[in-house]
Amino acid sequence: MTGPAPEIDTTTPHSARVWNYWLGGKDNFPADREVGEQVRHVYPGIVDVARHARAFLGRAVRLLAGEKGITQFLDIGTGLPTADNTHEVAQRITSASRIVYVDNDPLVLTHARALLTSTPEGDCSYIHADVRDPEDILRQAAATLDLTRPVGLMMLGILGNLWDHDEAMAVRDTLVAALPPGSYLVLEDGTNAVDPDAAAEAEKTRAEAGDPYRLRTPEQITAFFHGLELLEPGVVSVSRWRPETASPEEIPEVTAYCGVARKP
Repeated sequence: MTGPAPEIDTTTPHSARVWNYWLGGKDNFPADREVGEQVRHVYPGIVDVARHARAFLGRAVRLLAGEKGITQFLDIGTGLPTADNTHEVAQRITSASRIVYVDNDPLVLTHARALLTSTPEGDCSYIHADVRDPEDILRQAAATLDLTRPVGLMMLGILGNLWDHDEAMAVRDTLVAALPPGSYLVLEDGTNAVDPDAAAEAEKTRAEAGDPYRLRTPEQITAFFHGLELLEPGVVSVSRWRPETASPEEIPEVTAYCGVARKP
């Protein structure tokens, strides 16, 4: 995490800061809050999506670090630091865990430099890069991670930023191909399946506001796991993936689907 931070553009909404607003954070600007309110107006459930997605991250990392022996994580689309970030969850289980965070928002870089601190035994680094350039991400991540050993690849709420589905799939394929067998893909993204009308309106609102985010069908999200071994319960709403306090059928679906899969 060296070098000067890129200039922060506060006039254009950014997905990490809009997400921070939905989570009740303070690291956002008027342009982000305006988009956040516009989307929440047409789809009030977006706040529940944000909170359930965050809880899914914690459950998935605890599974990989606690049961699957994963001690390296590549978290693409980090977002702004909040409670229980990937490295905090992983290093509570294995203090020597190594984590690389990736985002393209300079504000995230600024906060990451100050807040994403590792245990002495482990390592935690941040790289400023764009998901559209997976080769650059892998090149920079190799400075911290041993890419010959299994990695937990975290892609939460990031591929929706790639409107073209073929491009999103190509990015996923490049990243997964670079990881050794025994690695895991943890993926979550917005879907238009739960409340199609509200989802369509929210998608339109974000695009018109300059923060486009494509909502995909469950089948399209499932396709991101091709060639991998999906863990139970497969691809489901983030609220229903291995919940800790209730049975899945008792929890309402939200408009984000997720899954965790192993590379054989």
